[in-house]
Order: sequence, then structure tokens, then C-alpha cells
Amino acid sequence: MRDEIKKIIFKAVRAEAPDFSVDISDDKSHGDYSTNVALILAKKIGKNPREVAEMIKQKIGENKLFSKIEIAGPGFINFFISEKVFLDSLKKVDDDFGRGKELKNKKIIIDYTDANLFKEFHIGHLMSNSVGESLSRIFEFGGAKVKRVCYQSDIGLNVAKAVWAVIKRSKKDGNFDVSILPIGIFELGQAYAEGDLAYKNDENDKKEIIEINKKIYNVDLEKKYSTFSAEGRYLEGREKSLKYLENIYKKLGTKFDELIPESKVVDLGKKIVEKGLRDGIFEKGENGAVIFRGERYGLHTRVFINSEGLPTYEAKDLGLAEFKYKKYKYDRSVVVTANEQNDYFKVMLCAMDKVAPKLAERTKHIGHGMMRLPEGKMSSRTGKVITGESLIEKVEELVKEKIKDRELSKEEKKEITEKVAIGAIKYSILKQSIGSDIIYDFDKSISFEGDSGPYLQYSYTRAESVLRKAKVEKIKSSFKKIPEEITELEKAIYRFPEIVLQASENYEPHFLVLYLTELAGIFNRYYAKNKIVDKGDEFSPYKIALTNAFATTMKNGMKLLAINPLEKM
Repeated sequence: MRDEIKKIIFKAVRAEAPDFSVDISDDKSHGDYSTNVALILAKKIGKNPREVAEMIKQKIGENKLFSKIEIAGPGFINFFISEKVFLDSLKKVDDDFGRGKELKNKKIIIDYTDANLFKEFHIGHLMSNSVGESLSRIFEFGGAKVKRVCYQSDIGLNVAKAVWAVIKRSKKDGNFDVSILPIGIFELGQAYAEGDLAYKNDENDKKEIIEINKKIYNVDLEKKYSTFSAEGRYLEGREKSLKYLENIYKKLGTKFDELIPESKVVDLGKKIVEKGLRDGIFEKGENGAVIFRGERYGLHTRVFINSEGLPTYEAKDLGLAEFKYKKYKYDRSVVVTANEQNDYFKVMLCAMDKVAPKLAERTKHIGHGMMRLPEGKMSSRTGKVITGESLIEKVEELVKEKIKDRELSKEEKKEITEKVAIGAIKYSILKQSIGSDIIYDFDKSISFEGDSGPYLQYSYTRAESVLRKAKVEKIKSSFKKIPEEITELEKAIYRFPEIVLQASENYEPHFLVLYLTELAGIFNRYYAKNKIVDKGDEFSPYKIALTNAFATTMKNGMKLLAINPLEKM
């Protein structure tokens, strides 16, 4: 509707049209939409804003979209949308309601979560996964062909540190002990912390870790190695890590089209940097390292190949971009990471612009904020990691306690507990604008009374309960008899496609979260004031149709956030 109103205004003011906005009105007594075009245009042509507003109103004249147009304040133009427009839209609400065509035939590859092997899945990965999965679904709803990928660190110094510590743990009195062989993901996380400490504090340990790092770079994934060798320890830990992460992704509702390990792009990245070195884009720094002088572009210098001749994260990211493009020929590549990497990506994308400008132009980096619990931030270097699993388990325990007295089967309670907990966490992450930090509020996150994932799920469940009751009473939904005045609920439902588009264009799922929370509140107030299923009410079939439209809109919206709708709660 905003685009439609803009077109109407452009037609009315013609070539004089400045850059103006059309916004949804916060105060419904001021109409459904409002524009500042008269204020902007008045400055340009040197006239009184209210006079300009009146002139625009007259030029627009009568239009079937509007029941009336009013001038307010210093010159705002308020548009009241015709009830017929809302009702016609209501009749079209189905599982495709809100689906757009703005991204039709566009190929988007979205890279998110990026959990490292040999480490536990921490709450930062939970942040990236929630943002990335929601954006993937929003882009798909806009018509794009989306490929989900997860870029996983399976080589590098961080892995070598963990492997080094695992080898040390596998020895007893200086000899390898078979009884110490099994490696769990918790042990791998601890091993990384031990290896990192040893690397910093002991020169001999540091040399051993560097040698292991070189060996890992040359591992053949198809080859069998001695169980006690660095390569053997590495391959066992790699396999355990992949299985561990696969179970978490499944629980979060994410299915990646491809898991891309660093080992797949390392050689490609190195070749790109070596060519860039010959072309003068990179240069030799201290100790023979290859660097990119970011200062020339107002940034900072970063190493792309280290003094050992091994490519760094930066070089591998260049290789990753080319690897993804060769495979998917994307129109847009979206990379979701923590905003702690914002400066890193500025340098990396600047270097990419020099070696592969077309790919740099198509790449968009999204930096999300950090999640903190009341007890503080996690750190994988100290081994005190707040894992994503521990957060999910804690929220599940709170949900389980909350619903323990409800008349539900054991299977129903298990399903509801898991889906409500995941919904609570995802809502808490996505309700903020993407760059904002979050302090997780456990009690608020599982509230059924507003501003939470469970509140959205409960509102949908309530609507579904009404529709089941209507079936029992054999009252069918219908638009034949409509009350004299429509409510805020019809108007709120109408806005859904607009909100989805706004979330897509701005890479911001939180627009959708705020909208669905408002929509749920409007429905719950409507539910409190109206007896929806009533055989004696001639408008009951319409109220049921409206409830069905709300439930469908709510379901469509929650699915875009990867929050599961529930029939019972």
C-alpha cells in the first residue's frame, strides 16, 4: 500500500516530487498512512506546507483506495484506507499470504552459524543461526532461490591447539593409553582451552602445535592414519564434531544445503592471494608474511598468508567467495557473523574488491550483536563456554515446570516443551535490531502474556481452539454478512505482506517480530470483547473467517522466524 500511495502522489505532483516518506500511522485517528511530501515540497518551491498539502489532496481527488484524505498539523497528509480494500485482502489470506515476487529468479546464498569443529556450540552460534535461518526464509518468501551454507573451521591453529591437547591427554606415563582414546565434544572444547594456554605460555608446546597445524593442512580425508598420530586424532575429532553439530541444527530447524569446511577453500584462497601479490594488491611484510595494507583505504593492515606460508582466515574467505560462486552463481551472497568481526570484514571485502570486484559487489555482511546471560559473556579460550545446548536445556526446564499441571499427554508435553523453548530463544534474539546486544531474560522469554515467543504461539493456539469449536458447532466461516464497522484486526492483518517486504529489504527480522507481537495483542483484545462462536449471532461466520485469517497470518509469520506454531499448549 505504501508503494501504491507513493505512485499516486508522484502522479499528482509530477516532476516536482522530492524524496519523501509514506509511513504507517501510529495514531489511527490520523488515518492508516501518513506522508510528509507537502513539507518537503514546500521547502523546494517556497510555499506554505499546508497550502501545498491541500493542492496535492485536490490533485489526487477521489480514489477508490481511500475513504478520505485529511491534512494535519503543519502539512502532513493522512490517508484513510477504504474498508473494502481491507475486506478484499482478508478474503485472499491463505498459506501464501505475504509471499512476494520482488526476489523472483534471484539466487541468494546465505552463510550462517559457522560453528567451528573441535569446539562446543556456543550461544554466539545460536545468534547467527537464528538470524540466518529467518533471513533465509524471508528471502524465499520473497521469491528467491536460497541456498543455505555453513562454513566450518576444520583446519587452522585453533584446531591444532585442540589436537595437541588431545594427544597429550591420550598419553599415560609418556605412553599412549587406549583407554583414554574416546573423545567427546566437551573434552574437545576443554582441549582447545588447554592448547591455547600452552601455545601462549610455552615455546616448546607452541612449536609442537605449529607442526601439528602444518600436518592438518595436508590431511587426506579419505586416507586412514594411525590412531595415535596427529592426523588420526584430528580425523576422529572432526567426525565427532560434525555429528554433534548435525543434531543441534536439526533441533533448531535448519537444514543446510552444504557444509563447507575450511579445508575445501584453503588452496583456492592461497592461489588468489599469491596472484594478488604478483599484481601488487598484496605485499610482503615482516617474516615473509603476505599482507594487505588496509591503511591505504582508511582501514587497517591484515595478514593473508602467515610467515609459515599458510593462508589465514582472510585468504580462506576470499577462496570461499569464489568457491560458492563457482557452485551456485549467486546474485547475492549474505554472510552472517557476530559484529565483533565487522572491522575484519571491512578489510576482507576491500581486498576482495581488488581481486574479485564482481563478487565483492554481490556480498553483504550482516553483523549481529552478542548475547549475554546475567552471569556474563562466554569465552572459549578459558574453557568457560556458555553452550547453546545449556541455554536450550535451561529454558526447557522452565517451560516444563510452567506446563506441568496442564492436561496433556507425555508426548505432547515433550513436543511443546522443546518447541516453546526454541521459540522463546529465537524470539529473544530476533526481537532486537540485528546489531544490538542481548541480555537474555529467562522469565520474560517464557511468558505467555506478551513480548515473547510463547505469547505468539499461545495466541495462535487460542485461535486454533476457536476454529475447532466452530467446527463442532458446525458454523462455517463466511464473508456474506459483515458488521457495519471493521476493527483494528482486519487492518493489522492487511499489513502483513508490507512488513515481510520491509524485513527483507532491510535484512531485519525484528520488524516481523514487532508486527506479530502487535497482531497477537490486537487479536487477544478482539477475543476478549467478542463471542466468536455463537449460533445466535448472524456475524459469527464472519468472526470465524476473521479468526481463521489471523491464525493463517500468524502461522505464516512465525514460520518466517523459524518459530513452530502449536495446535495445543
